[in-house]
Amino acid sequence: MMKVLRLGDVGPQVQLLQLALRRAGTFSGNTTGTFGQQTKSALIAFQRRNGLAADGIAGARTHRALEPYYMGYVKHTVQLGDSFYRIAMRYGSSVQAITTANPSASAAKLRPGQVISVPLNFPVVPTSIDYCSETVNFACRGLAARYPFITLGEIGRSVMGKSLWSLTLGNGENRVLYNAAHHANEWITIPIVLRFCEELALSYARNAEVYGENAKELLSKSTLCIIPALDIDAVDLVSGDLKSGAYYERAADIAGDYPSISFPKGWKANIEGVDLNLQYPAGWEQAREIKYSQGFTTPAPRDFVGRVPLEAPESRAMYDFTLAYDPSLTLSYHSQGEVIYWKYLDYEPAGSRAIAEELGDASGYFVEETPYASGFAGYKDWFIQNFNRPGYTVEVGLGTNPLPISDFERIYKDNIGILVLGMSLSARLL
Repeated sequence: MMKVLRLGDVGPQVQLLQLALRRAGTFSGNTTGTFGQQTKSALIAFQRRNGLAADGIAGARTHRALEPYYMGYVKHTVQLGDSFYRIAMRYGSSVQAITTANPSASAAKLRPGQVISVPLNFPVVPTSIDYCSETVNFACRGLAARYPFITLGEIGRSVMGKSLWSLTLGNGENRVLYNAAHHANEWITIPIVLRFCEELALSYARNAEVYGENAKELLSKSTLCIIPALDIDAVDLVSGDLKSGAYYERAADIAGDYPSISFPKGWKANIEGVDLNLQYPAGWEQAREIKYSQGFTTPAPRDFVGRVPLEAPESRAMYDFTLAYDPSLTLSYHSQGEVIYWKYLDYEPAGSRAIAEELGDASGYFVEETPYASGFAGYKDWFIQNFNRPGYTVEVGLGTNPLPISDFERIYKDNIGILVLGMSLSARLL
């Protein structure tokens, strides 16, 4: 739920508010995340336009009015004489977008009182602001509304009870599974997979290509499931959305035991201090031995393996979902390093090396075996061990985590080939 936002507030929800006001046409400034006088004036203008109390405070009613600009679509109640064309002209949409969003509605038989979804004229997925759980929620719900052939699901709940969303599209026999943000301060991976979902869905709706592949053909052969944000609680911690309350205080106490790790920017673990990508039953005991020898023996901002495998609800949800989904290939998105890790111990699933090399060629990333000290109890490790199928960790970008959102466009350009080829190359193995 969006917070009440007012003058002087800072954080990713303020960025999201500023973006929504820009989409609504009342804000022309930068999405700085600082609620200043320009943001207040833009909010007042929006409130007046929409018949709200013009107090310059974004409360519950204002956030509800802004939902079309958070999620990218508006609900329209059909009036006598309406047509898809007239509705599209009213909202700056297109007949094609409205048709896609309303597959059960007939343009020739619109009924007064009928409610339809009308996509607005901007992409759903933000790629210029920092991410928090509300940004993820709005993007997932907006994508599912614009493209009803996307199935929005929930694989479980986080420690704090937040939804762990899944987005599934396609109907092919080849099932692939992409996940992002196993680590909180690697949240830049979230918009990578969400933007790909949006680009693939739009290309499918337009019968167009994405990275040289026809989207309809690709999704007739493959079914893609995306888990965009596994460590969602701690993403809020790193981005500054969570900065008070019991969970924050507990995290601050944990960080106090590891003063060499910056807080909250250096936080990779879940909100309870368990590293989600060290929770899987693939050499977990070896991972514990390695990390304990490095001093990570208690809940920590990173590298604490937990007390037993799969104790963290986020890792357990990912484990259970993977078993049920039974994918032929997985991509796990992390940052940073511009490298693709493809192997676990001596496991070398059929085709996995060749696929890794093609992914490397498409992206310019190095293809390497995981360093020993990081080579156990990860999701990729468990997937390769359990399924004997290709699984990859993709480390995007260069620099210090969290990477700035200004790096997004370059990173996405590097990775669009990986995201498409993960589907098309794995289909050839069937």
